[in-house]
Amino acid sequence: MKHKLELNKQNAVAFYKMSYEGNPKKAVDLYVGAEYIQHNPMVGDGTQPFINYFDRMAKEYPEKSIEFVRVIAEDDLVALHTHQVWPDNIEYVTMDFFRFDNNGKIIEHWDSMQEIPKRSANNNTMY
Repeated sequence: MKHKLELNKQNAVAFYKMSYEGNPKKAVDLYVGAEYIQHNPMVGDGTQPFINYFDRMAKEYPEKSIEFVRVIAEDDLVALHTHQVWPDNIEYVTMDFFRFDNNGKIIEHWDSMQEIPKRSANNNTMY
């Protein structure tokens, strides 16, 4: 079981990194199962809308970057906690959740994204 969790974590990171860096078609081919349920309201359901979205992001924002801060796995779920920097040095904290099928393929996705404010009411980071 522990090996499966570690493999799912590695695959979630590889899938997201490959998609984010401009090759979502290959990421889908390697890491997505027979279905892909999307919960982000800005992206259509299924694999082709996902590919279209990330292709567009790569063209419109080629200078963006991502750092994986935390990767957590439990049962058939993997959570990614990331730090993203977009053009004009706009920073975001994101949390993505992926559900895997029994074959270790991603079949469902949820996410939340928040811009990192310039000022905070406390001295804690968002990580």
